[in-house]
Amino acid sequence: MECEWKPDEQGLQQILQLLKESQSPDTSTQRSVQQRLEQLNQYPDFNNYLIFVLTKLKSEDEPTRSLSGLILKNNVKAHYQNFPNGVSDFIKSECLQNIGDSSPLIRATVGILITTIASKGELQNWPELLPKLCLLLDSEDYNTCEGAFGALQKICEDSAEILDSDMLDRPLNIMIPKFLQFFKHSSPKIRSHAIACVNQFIISRTQALMLHIDPFIENLFALATDEEPEVRKNVCRALVMLLEVRLDRLLPHMHNIIEYMLQRTQDQDENVALEACEFWLTLAEQPVCKEVLCGHLSQLTPVLVNGMKYSEIDIILLKGDIEEDEAIPDNEQDIRPRFHRSRTVAQQHEGDGIEEEEDEDDELDDDDDTISDWNLRKCSAAALDVLANVFRDDLLLHILPLLKELLFHPEWVVKESGILVLGAIAEGCMQGMIPYLPELIPHLVQCLSDKKALVRSITCWTLSRYAHWVVSQPPDNYLKPLMTELLKRILDSNKRVQEAACSAFATLEEEACTELVPYLAFILDTLVFAFSKYQHKNLLILYDAIGTLADSVGHHLNKPEYIQMLMPPLIQKWNQLKDEDKDLFPLLECLSSVATALQSGFLPYCEPVYQRCVNLVQKTLAQAMLHQSQPDQYEAPDKDFMIVALDLLSGLAEGLGGTIEQLVARSNILTLMYQCMQDKMPEVRQSSFALLGDLTKACFQHVKPCIADFMPILGTNLNPELISVCNNATWAIGEISIQMGPEMQPYIAMVLHQLVEIINRPNTPKTLLENTAITIGRLGYVCPQEVAPMLQQFIRPWCTSLRNIRDNEEKDSAFRGICTMISVNPGGVVQDFIFFCDAVASWVNPKDDLRDMFCKILHGFKNQVGEDNWRRFSDQFPMPLKERLATFYGV
Repeated sequence: MECEWKPDEQGLQQILQLLKESQSPDTSTQRSVQQRLEQLNQYPDFNNYLIFVLTKLKSEDEPTRSLSGLILKNNVKAHYQNFPNGVSDFIKSECLQNIGDSSPLIRATVGILITTIASKGELQNWPELLPKLCLLLDSEDYNTCEGAFGALQKICEDSAEILDSDMLDRPLNIMIPKFLQFFKHSSPKIRSHAIACVNQFIISRTQALMLHIDPFIENLFALATDEEPEVRKNVCRALVMLLEVRLDRLLPHMHNIIEYMLQRTQDQDENVALEACEFWLTLAEQPVCKEVLCGHLSQLTPVLVNGMKYSEIDIILLKGDIEEDEAIPDNEQDIRPRFHRSRTVAQQHEGDGIEEEEDEDDELDDDDDTISDWNLRKCSAAALDVLANVFRDDLLLHILPLLKELLFHPEWVVKESGILVLGAIAEGCMQGMIPYLPELIPHLVQCLSDKKALVRSITCWTLSRYAHWVVSQPPDNYLKPLMTELLKRILDSNKRVQEAACSAFATLEEEACTELVPYLAFILDTLVFAFSKYQHKNLLILYDAIGTLADSVGHHLNKPEYIQMLMPPLIQKWNQLKDEDKDLFPLLECLSSVATALQSGFLPYCEPVYQRCVNLVQKTLAQAMLHQSQPDQYEAPDKDFMIVALDLLSGLAEGLGGTIEQLVARSNILTLMYQCMQDKMPEVRQSSFALLGDLTKACFQHVKPCIADFMPILGTNLNPELISVCNNATWAIGEISIQMGPEMQPYIAMVLHQLVEIINRPNTPKTLLENTAITIGRLGYVCPQEVAPMLQQFIRPWCTSLRNIRDNEEKDSAFRGICTMISVNPGGVVQDFIFFCDAVASWVNPKDDLRDMFCKILHGFKNQVGEDNWRRFSDQFPMPLKERLATFYGV
């Protein structure tokens, strides 16, 4: 028998003193405590003292004992592999002996400690842990059973994968049936632990649970109306997950489950209601949704609508009674990190601006983002949104009668929820809503000046969801009044309203585009005034509204009086911000849009902006190299600084064209780009290829000497797994080939095979297909002898991917390339000639010499096959195609 470890009295007093001090609110005391704890970690038995205070020193108060356990947990996390054997064995046996401590706080602390040790890969090295905990579940003593279950629940949460692997001889085969026995236990806390343990294994479809799925579901139904909220919450959570993974098992009971979830969504306990409300979100994603839910819509709709009211607690947390807070500085913790979306080069399509691949993120995370993020209100609104998309106008039948009552209700909380409902259904029920919009939109515009800030802010969001319709009507009817009121709200005295108005205005800008040009002076007046008014968080949203304005009105912004209004405040911020300040991201993004829109108008501001961007890239690369050579000495840099700087340089190159030439000549940007193009981080490469393409167009004389170094790198980045990197590399190759002309010949072999492979891949995104087709066409234009032999391998997807994009320079050069290749290898197009005819017909106004090329090929083919064969062939054409070819090309 090894003798029991005993603490030294003096050492113990010292540690207790430390634990007391660490509960002090004073930060300098806290700091010295941290340092002394670090020093004490040098002593091998320091951790013995900590476990001793937690489990043996019953004379101490519970918070101190618990704290001792939590410090030990942090030590386990950081240094467990260095604990001497004796120490880790002592800790393990103390934990197992004290899991049933009479204090809930101490039990929970011991449970956390056990789990932390287990998650350090120690489940294998602590083979008696799981059997022992399972054995303790059968203890007559409530504290022991509850403590063991608490620990097991944490282990199931943290180590679910390992528990279901061969490494541990599959303990779940024993544990899951054991947990199921406790669903009927007399203690609600233990019933709740039991369900929570089993719930960890639903989503992964763990074999041991799937074998017992029917008894599990029966047991859940038996607990459906348990008097303990925590149990009901876990039952709801289980059913939501089963809906995703074992719908087959729930379908026979679906009617009853829906009735049950309707009740639970109205549970007195908000946590239960929230779990239940998730059910509708999940159900909406299932193909059976329409069929199983249509009979319940009339009951479900009022329940969801009712859940969309602010609770009293929400209003307190949101300071809903404070109407004016614009002068109060923001709490820095409330400002969410922003993520920069790197540049992707895309083609314009017929009849619209650039098509976005991603869905816009104007979902329901608009308002109250400072409360605990997810609550019943948001979940109900999100559920209504997805159900509107499933049921479309069938849902309106049930919503409209409710809406009438809500929107004109005297109580602001009710009225506010009605406005949220209106916004939530906007996407799914748009068609059915159109007849009501001519009277609803003016009512909403009136609500923008409601005396309650929370009503004003939600109204901004809801109106933005109908922006598309507003813009489709004559501007004086709705656009002008809406814009006028929204601009007033941008200058609201309430910060939440400012934020909602700025976001809504950005959405309106995207929809309205050049419709806003007549009001530009008025708009800029407001946005510039907001600069002097806004606190930190809303400034970041203001940058976005200004950038979106520049994207939307383009060169119309390039008037001296507008530049005079807009640039001074932007440059003032630019000079205030340090290179390490993350607020540079949104400001750089904003300036990038502004530079692209202003073009020559940005010249006076160009040099300092260009210089700083080059510096940011250089600094980041230098820091990355230091970090790579000495990771302990130097932190890894935040590469977002470099990405945003590269994107702004692209904006400058695109906006200023050839005038950027002297700046490039006087800087080392091409050397820096050579490094960025080889960076490990895909977003860095993506942005550097966009810049390469833009500099190729702006000042090729500086890029040309580097082409031999750049081309192999571009070739290795034609990997369609990284869509945006591949897309920008492809586009850059096309731009380079136009500048290189026949000198492109030595590089064709580096890229052609990958491009042909990409254009033939199934499920390739549209933007990438279009850019690939243009680049193949351009390579064929400058080096037809090299590319034409492969014509047959790409002509068909080439034609289908380019038929929908607008006439422009890129399309022009690509089609010239195809025509040149057809003249070199006419046999390559014969089998797919109908696709070529269709692509030619997609041109609205080709240049005369390009039209002649088309004519020559069409007539050449017709003469080759003879009159009869041509008639048989062209009879397969759809009517519009036949007519177009006859009208424009006489075939």
